[in-house]
Amino acid sequence: MTTTAPVTTGRRAPRDGSPAGPVPGGPRRRPGRLRRTALPYLLLLPALLFELLVHLAPMVIGVVMSFKELTQYFIRDWGAAPWSGLGNYRVSVDFDGPVGEELLRSFFVTVGFTVLSVALCWLIGTAAAVCMQDTFRGRGLLRALFLVPYALPVYAAVITWVFMFQHDNGLVNHVLHDQLGLTDKPSFWLLGDNAFVALLTVSVWKGWPFAFLIVMAGLQNIPKDLYEAAALDGAGTWQQIRRITLPSLSAVNQVLVLVLFLWTFNDFNTPYVLFGKTAPASADLISVHIYQESFATWNFGRGSAMSVLLLLFLLVVTGVYLAVTSRGRRTARA
Repeated sequence: MTTTAPVTTGRRAPRDGSPAGPVPGGPRRRPGRLRRTALPYLLLLPALLFELLVHLAPMVIGVVMSFKELTQYFIRDWGAAPWSGLGNYRVSVDFDGPVGEELLRSFFVTVGFTVLSVALCWLIGTAAAVCMQDTFRGRGLLRALFLVPYALPVYAAVITWVFMFQHDNGLVNHVLHDQLGLTDKPSFWLLGDNAFVALLTVSVWKGWPFAFLIVMAGLQNIPKDLYEAAALDGAGTWQQIRRITLPSLSAVNQVLVLVLFLWTFNDFNTPYVLFGKTAPASADLISVHIYQESFATWNFGRGSAMSVLLLLFLLVVTGVYLAVTSRGRRTARA
């Protein structure tokens, strides 16, 4: 008769019937496994430290500065500036006073500019992405050309537009006035009410390729079988876009619109390079207005308070937008 050797499990059954415990020489949790578990957190630690150093620490300092009467007299030692409490906030939101009135006007200009810029960027980018879905000769070259404004450095692109908007020898006046005859005389695009149009043009020009890139990536995830079935059922191009493309891109558009809104509302480089330190009233975005309040009047405490108010506004708008869009998506699924 052949006897089978007992299987050793590394655990010893006690005599009193209690659960078996580990044998002193049995298997244990290896230190290498613990190191593998902690490795991702260790790799993320430098990025977290730099995030705290670059973003959160200045943000906290800015909040503290907003409660101080920090002017040019305390630049060397801003910690010695007298404490003003909510004084800077009260002056900023006093819309009957000159400071609050100018801030409110700049806010409305920024809201109008952001709404138009985001809408045009999304519309042009979506239309271009839909047109680029069909295969044709030269499609790759056109896609690359469409992304050029997004790939160019902001300063180089905006300075080029500054030369194009020149009154005497700019390309815009040359085409509109000299070539097409659409205007009675050359226009001053960087002054007066035309400054808003110039700023909006540059913002849309450099922003719509990003929308094009995101929407084009989202279109790759839509099965072509849906379009083929819709075509067999007699659906036209517009019906396919309305019934298939736009609903399938709802999640992509939710993120895209939010990112475009935050970028455009906080945009400082474009108006600063386009107009300089002092922007015309029609193009006085709130980012430039806060900069002027801080570095033109040397009232850094009031400028910090305006920055905190802007941050709170963006947080509220972002939260409401995400709540509304998420509820809409859940309702559509139900």
